[in-house]
Amino acid sequence: MPEVTTHTRLVAVPGGEVTLSWAAVTDVGRRREVNQDALLAQYPLFIVADGMGGHIGGEIASARTVERLTAVADKDAVSTKAIEKALSRAVEDIAQHPGATDDGTGTTVTGVFLDISGDEPTWVTLNIGDSRVYLMRDESLMQITVDHSVVQELVSAGRLSPEEAENHPYGNVITRAVGPTESVTPDYVRLDVVDGDRFVICSDGLTKELTDYGILHFLLEHPDPAEAVDAMLHAAIENGGRDNVSIIVLTAAVRMDADDDGDTAERPQPATAVIPTVADDSAATGDTGSSSPAAD
Repeated sequence: MPEVTTHTRLVAVPGGEVTLSWAAVTDVGRRREVNQDALLAQYPLFIVADGMGGHIGGEIASARTVERLTAVADKDAVSTKAIEKALSRAVEDIAQHPGATDDGTGTTVTGVFLDISGDEPTWVTLNIGDSRVYLMRDESLMQITVDHSVVQELVSAGRLSPEEAENHPYGNVITRAVGPTESVTPDYVRLDVVDGDRFVICSDGLTKELTDYGILHFLLEHPDPAEAVDAMLHAAIENGGRDNVSIIVLTAAVRMDADDDGDTAERPQPATAVIPTVADDSAATGDTGSSSPAAD
């Protein structure tokens, strides 16, 4: 197993400061010969990319996408416009690479960045494909991103239940990806920054092996990001490790200045399904199916 380390950074924001702590890991799993996942965990941008297409095509697609996004993170000022420009360049890189010959070559890309350009800091999540961003807030887990997959479209249309989606024959078919013939405009969700926020950014190699309850369980059991990442990876491998597994856990501690404006108005919360606190440890890994479809 790869060694995992927690990193921290103190960020000055309007009216106070945010301390970010994060850890990241990617692993080939038990059944794949090549790891086609790639990740970026560098303030202020945290990304997972799950490649697909041919023997090395997926590895090329995810690597080129992360390379282009790393250049954005290096500037310390991330915007949706900069992300889309980087993804457009990644598409060109993929199309021009001699190893990316498969028509299905491409990659998911999902993640979150901290935006401090406004009057208040905000999170911005982004997604293309079926890798996921989860947010734990007040000991409840919310899936922030929506999968771009055939089965998710069927679930959204009411033609398939979440339970039926778990083992659907089209569970590996995604409807959007970063690739030579695909759009590179992600879905975005903007969220307030709240003290204690914890994000999990992951490829479907994790959600194939752990339920949402399982993810919440390990977050609650392990406050340290490296310990949480390590525990989730071990559980995913033990539960089968059928795919490459990539995980980032990002935690925020917020301190606002005492002379702030005193605004205590309730902030809007993300309108997503909430997984309540897990009371029984056996629920964490007893069901290895994910709550919604996976791809790749």
